[in-house]
Amino acid sequence: MPERVAEVVDPADWTCPAPLRDQGVVVMGHGGGGALSAELMEQVFAPAYGNAVLAGLGDSAVLELGGARLAFSTDSYVVRPLFFPGGCLGDLAVNGTVNDLAMSGARPAYLSAAFVLEEGVELTVVSRIARAMGAAAEAAGVAVATGDTKVVESGHGDGVYVTTAGMGLVPDGVDIRPQRARPGDAVIVSGPIGLHGVAIMSVREGLEFGVEVASDTAPLADLVAAMLAVTPDLHVLRDPTRGGLAASLNEIARASGTGVRLRERAIPVPDAVANACGFLGLDPLYVANEGRLVAFVPPSAAEEVLAAMRAHPQGAGATLIGECVADHPGMVVVATGLGGTRVVDLPLGEQLPRIC
Repeated sequence: MPERVAEVVDPADWTCPAPLRDQGVVVMGHGGGGALSAELMEQVFAPAYGNAVLAGLGDSAVLELGGARLAFSTDSYVVRPLFFPGGCLGDLAVNGTVNDLAMSGARPAYLSAAFVLEEGVELTVVSRIARAMGAAAEAAGVAVATGDTKVVESGHGDGVYVTTAGMGLVPDGVDIRPQRARPGDAVIVSGPIGLHGVAIMSVREGLEFGVEVASDTAPLADLVAAMLAVTPDLHVLRDPTRGGLAASLNEIARASGTGVRLRERAIPVPDAVANACGFLGLDPLYVANEGRLVAFVPPSAAEEVLAAMRAHPQGAGATLIGECVADHPGMVVVATGLGGTRVVDLPLGEQLPRIC
């Protein structure tokens, strides 16, 4: 009997197909701001609404109307619990939309607010949320100019959902969008990351981490104005909410066709966040924020912009964490403290759903 010769397979021919994500139904990960959210947008909504403005996929759309450049944004808030350390659904709904407008360089002016209330929710709860929204709007310098209210049957909601839309004016000469990232840009984050996600997690799961962790929810328009006063040529701004800093940086890298290289030791992670993430096996880069921004700034202006940020209360902890590079386009990497490099990919879904 002739001896069988083993077939030689070239490793270059090996394939490892990605697992299929054809769910057929909506899953929680579709709302997490990661790869599943991107697929939902690309496969369902973009084909249905496809237009040049939507294709920009920014935090807000910049529109030409009546000779003015307007930023327009809308967002829904389904956070659970409704009240958490450092904030509640009400101020979150205001600050989130204000910040989306600010990420295009706009000065926010007006908001709308739509409430979906579940039958049986206490009116004192609704009142607390509405008052918090009013106070947050006043602090942000915007007016809640219009709105709507709907009620659904008991068991068909989760207390209170809020949708806010906002409008603001974009100054002349300002062009801030993810496609403008350039190799050499400084990557700056405005302060410590991960506080909002850990604050929600602590009250939702009844966890204690030695100290109370409060959400960082805050309006960022004044901080952005201070940055623009240094240079109107800011390339990219993003507020790293769902999916955290990792999701925002991946989206920017892919939109611009550039790479991002971070320095692990430079990333400002508070001890309480680091401890919580270590205990739960999470990566702080993927934890949500609600009062932070990440900026891609031309290297010639980086030091001045950083100084202006640190002089503002919302940017006191601003830190240079890396740079935009021509290498590995569309990819984010971190230089570790041990001298290695790890890839920070776009998250599939969300480590903790219903955080905003």
